[in-house]
Amino acid sequence: DIAEVAKCPNVVAKVGGIQMVVNGFGWHEREKPPTSDELLAVNGPWYEHIIEQFGPDRCMFESNFPVDRLSCSYTVLWNQFKKLSKGFAADDRIAMFHDTAARVYRLPLVAEAG
Repeated sequence: DIAEVAKCPNVVAKVGGIQMVVNGFGWHEREKPPTSDELLAVNGPWYEHIIEQFGPDRCMFESNFPVDRLSCSYTVLWNQFKKLSKGFAADDRIAMFHDTAARVYRLPLVAEAG
């Protein structure tokens, strides 16, 4: 279980990639691509478990584009993450969409204006 990995304080989780063809959900075989609601219905429990184990400060949303393009559009993928994170506090959402990745990849933060 991912909970064992989450016990290591130096490990963070990239949250995404479940919709890749190799995972067997068959999104790429459908006549119409999935909506963000359809992706979330299938992927949501997996993502929620990861976030629960690691906490928002150790999670970052990600895409595997262009590989993910076989299963869904870029917009649909990110809308799924927006819907998934809707119930989280603003600081937690900022962590998962930005701050965790900025910290882990040591990206310079833009200074606040004013």
